Amino acid sequence: MSENAYKQAGVDVEAGYESVRLIKDDVKRTAIEGVIGGIGGFGGLFEMPKNYENPVLVSGTDGVGTKLRVAFLMDKHDTIGQDCVAMCVNDVACSGAKPLFFLDYLAVGKNVPEKIAQIVKGVADGCVKAGCALVGGETAEMPGFYPVDEYDLAGFSVGVVEKSKITDGANAKAGDKLIGIASSGIHSNGYSLVRKLFGLNDANAKETLGTYSEKLGKTIGEELLTPTKIYVKPLLKLIDEVGINTVSHITGGGFIENVPRMLPEGLKAVIHKGTWKVLPIFELMREKGNIPERDMYNTFNMGIGMIVAVDADKADAAVKCLTDAGETAYIIGELAEGETGVEIV
Repeated sequence: MSENAYKQAGVDVEAGYESVRLIKDDVKRTAIEGVIGGIGGFGGLFEMPKNYENPVLVSGTDGVGTKLRVAFLMDKHDTIGQDCVAMCVNDVACSGAKPLFFLDYLAVGKNVPEKIAQIVKGVADGCVKAGCALVGGETAEMPGFYPVDEYDLAGFSVGVVEKSKITDGANAKAGDKLIGIASSGIHSNGYSLVRKLFGLNDANAKETLGTYSEKLGKTIGEELLTPTKIYVKPLLKLIDEVGINTVSHITGGGFIENVPRMLPEGLKAVIHKGTWKVLPIFELMREKGNIPERDMYNTFNMGIGMIVAVDADKADAAVKCLTDAGETAYIIGELAEGETGVEIV
């Protein structure tokens, strides 16, 4: 089959070449020590850091989910890549690991080089914020499988941690204080419910997204497309300077499902409502859907994207360390003896 015949089938090879050309500069700005070569090979090469006695690799993979639908409706594609990176590297950092590199997988209905470049710019932005390298990826043009104006985006990251420093919750104990680090918004979870609440499956969805909300101080679309915060650098700084006993990334399943994952058997987390600022978007959604409070905490991050447990006498130092790193942090509860789980009181 000739290249022209392949194009007639819906796959534009020349557009693929142009996409690679447009993303090269964004890929270059993510380069860190350890990267070998550039994009274009069959595999991304990265040299293992040498300053580890017993290095352990930590990996994480995720996608963006139906938040992509908001990007499609708004025709705004330059931030969604950060969401993809964040969902992977934040998980990797929960083990105390420094993310080393990231790869993405982008499947499109039609290869529009300028759109590909916007998406990859967001991925590169996320990698820079996480301090990791974008060492490769795949863009697959799949006509007839995806609509021409839609795509899916997923990725994975690999990090490294000294084996003796893995954060696994073994040091967590009753009396530890819980520090909550503020989220930037909904992040990338719960968007099937979000879309239902705001009618984003309806004919007037674009009009809804362009509507200004006094409560939010921005349009609905701007709020819903706010990229997921990347916690890697402040979390690793906290681990190095203060020390933590366990940590949880608040993603799908909210507090109810994620907080228990940070706890050893026999410990529960007691979280006190009112100790942090619940972002207006969550109050707005709760009111629109008349959603029970527990369901909100079982779906969304409620304004807290990461929770760490520290020794009680280090709580103030932990908050200061995170504040110095540019984060907003709160003491939101403590660990106590009891059946493993979370109590929100």
